[in-house]
Formats: sequence, C-alpha cells, structure tokens
Amino acid sequence: MGPEDLHRILAGLNLSFDEPRLIVGATDDAGVYAIDDDTWLVQTVDFFTPIVDDAYSYGQVAAANSLSDVFAMGARPITAMALAAFPIEDLPTSILHDIMQGGLDKVREAGAVLLGGHTIDDPIPKYGLSVTGVVPAHQIWTKEGAKPGDQLYLTKPIGTGILAKATKDGLIDAEVEQSMVAWMAQLNQGAARAARAVPEIRSVTDITGFGLLGHGLEMATASGVRLVIDAGRVPIHPTTFAHAKAGEVPGGSWDNMRHVAPELDVVETMTDGEIVVYADGVTSGGLLISCPRERSAELEAQFAAEDVQFWQIGEVMAEGGHRLTLTGRSEQS
Repeated sequence: MGPEDLHRILAGLNLSFDEPRLIVGATDDAGVYAIDDDTWLVQTVDFFTPIVDDAYSYGQVAAANSLSDVFAMGARPITAMALAAFPIEDLPTSILHDIMQGGLDKVREAGAVLLGGHTIDDPIPKYGLSVTGVVPAHQIWTKEGAKPGDQLYLTKPIGTGILAKATKDGLIDAEVEQSMVAWMAQLNQGAARAARAVPEIRSVTDITGFGLLGHGLEMATASGVRLVIDAGRVPIHPTTFAHAKAGEVPGGSWDNMRHVAPELDVVETMTDGEIVVYADGVTSGGLLISCPRERSAELEAQFAAEDVQFWQIGEVMAEGGHRLTLTGRSEQS
C-alpha cells in the first residue's frame, strides 16, 4: 500500500491512547511498550507475496524483512510467530515447507525463537513474521532524533523493487538475481550492533516499501530537519537504471515519488525515470542511520568490525525549504 493511501486510512483512526506504558505507537518502524522501568517491548509484523521464485529464498527474505523493524529500533528480537497464506489444493505442500524453513533459519540466525504461527488457505501465497524484541528502557532509536550536522549512512543497495519486477518479467540474468537475493536475505543485525556501539546515535530507520526518499522524508519530518542525499553516493543494484528506463518500475514506486515530490528539491537535472529509482520500494533494505559528524569515524570502525558494508550518502541540515534535497547524479543514470 502506498504512503498516501496509508496516511489517509490512518487519519480516520484514533491512534492516541491514554496509556503511559505506550512509548511508540503507529508512527515508527515498530511499536514500543514499557514492560517495567528497565525493559521495553518492541513489536512488529510484516508479510508479502513472493518476490523471488525459489521458495527457501523467499522465506529467508520475508523473515529478514520482518526482523528488520526490530533492529531498526535498536532492539534484540527474542520471539517470532509465522504468518502464511497458501493455496493448499494448487501447489505442493513441500513449497510451503521450504518457505517456512527459510524463515526459521533466519529467525535462528537472529538469535530469536519461533513460537508458532497461523496459516490459511488462500489463492495467493503470502508469508511473513510477527516479531517481538526487547530493548533497555530509554535506549530505543526512532525517526525523530536526527540533528543538523549528522552524517547519513546506508547499509544496503536500493533498487530491489525495480529488479523484482524485471525478474518476474524474465529480464534479469542469474548473477544479478543471486546478488539481489543475497542482499535481501542479509539481516540488519550486524549494522544495528555497529550503531548500538555508538551511544550518541538516536535516529535510525530501515528502507523498505516507501523507498529511500519516502523513509528519508519520514525521518526528516519527524526530526524537524532536512536530509541532503548525494545521488552519486547511494548504492544501487547493477542494471537498476537500465530496467527503470525500460519501464520496469512498479506502480508503488511511482506512488512513492508522487508522495515525496512536494518536499523534494532535485539539484541536478534528472528525469522522473531517474528520480524514481531513489523512491523505489525496497524489500528487506538496509538501515538509514543519522550519526553525529564527530562520531562518524567510530561508526565506520564499528561497521568494519561487524563486516558490514556501508555508504555515507549525505548529511542532515537545519530545517528550511524542502525536507529532502537530492543532489549529484549516479554514474549509472
């Protein structure tokens, strides 16, 4: 569902509760509830239709995507519940077994425990997880903490929405598809551990369905700042621009671009077909981290210690003008 549709639906709901233990509600990557004075509970849920053909890989990607919101809040996942819809009369049950095995392996890799789940008979396969994590009280990350002068870091390439569509249309070669799947199946656990080791970091989000620009806008708006993103520094999966120019762009990515357009200033001359890559809906993307400039070297050292790839893609500026500025230009465009 696109950001404008979601915002319109949520606007009709009363999501304000007179509950002192509710720390973070529906405005961030996950909900946060205070168990006691020492520990806060972090909860999220996510599921989607197959993005790749291989059942085991699909399960891994879906699980990594579900776990990501807990990592984005700075929490440690402890339990998960599986959610699955499957056409039991039309496909071999071995396919669902492989999907669930892929998900289970990622849950275990994250150090969590799968408690069970729920399945239904449905014509369109869907799979994901409800995940519960814990974090010490007052140590969560939200989208609200970015400060002027902070440096912006991203830990995975963008472009998976475009490549997934091209894959379904039979236009992706095996090498690019394997690389895409490997990135999507990678947990954000190491990146979260690296950022946790830098105490001054307060603002983190993960890049998923609203794309880099959409989730960047959420961070900018919540923090009352402007994000300046250098397009030439943003990691982008190979061949993404070529497929975008060929029309392999999901409708949701165009929705994302239209949503951010009023708050986006594009410095360089770029076509809509180039800009949409930065708004492309991502599956199981990386973390977007706002790090104080004086702590950047420390964060980069922690990334290296965790063997996490990273890219410094921009900086945070004081509020003024648009919430997002896209400058520079990718060599691929």
